[in-house]
Amino acid sequence: MPNTVSWIAFAFVALGMVLTPGPNMIYLISRSITQGPKAGLISLGGVALGFFVYMFCAALGITTLVMAVPLAYEALKYAGAAYLLFLAWQAVRPGGRSPFQVKNLPLDSPIKLFTMGLVTNLLNPKIAVMYLSLLPQFVDPARGDVLMQSLVLGATQIVISVSVNAIIACSAGMIALFLSTRPSWVMAQRWLMATVLGGLALRMALEARKT
Repeated sequence: MPNTVSWIAFAFVALGMVLTPGPNMIYLISRSITQGPKAGLISLGGVALGFFVYMFCAALGITTLVMAVPLAYEALKYAGAAYLLFLAWQAVRPGGRSPFQVKNLPLDSPIKLFTMGLVTNLLNPKIAVMYLSLLPQFVDPARGDVLMQSLVLGATQIVISVSVNAIIACSAGMIALFLSTRPSWVMAQRWLMATVLGGLALRMALEARKT
């Protein structure tokens, strides 16, 4: 099992990641507003399956392989920090959009909704950064079974992400309506997300420098 402090810290990082705008959030909100909360939750099922694919791939050796090559691992951490900074800029750049400012999507069948949720997550670079760069920093080989630690941390991320996204999918319409009548809240949401992303990027960059 991972150290309790590391586990809690990872949980907060996972929460910060899921609250930042990305392909998963934008797709789920768009789907929920266009086709209703049920469609959003079906799509979320596909997203959840994508999380499990990433988790088992990481736990079964991808992260171990990366960590075995110090230069590659350090480069990956810097790349992850740079990517988070890019997301932060996307959130606050002139003309940037809130994830609740979405376009209509065509009505799709449950199977297609599930499949699109899965594909959206598997092609989401933010999740790849989470599992390939963030997760290994919270695994301590000195505490024993690395596989079990990876699975526990991965399961924690899945529970947090699915729970938060389910709430967003069910309330997307109300949140979008609220924000559309309060432009200042839209700007505050964008700057809050940029701050979270920038903080995560700084933490990753500093830890990479220590290694």
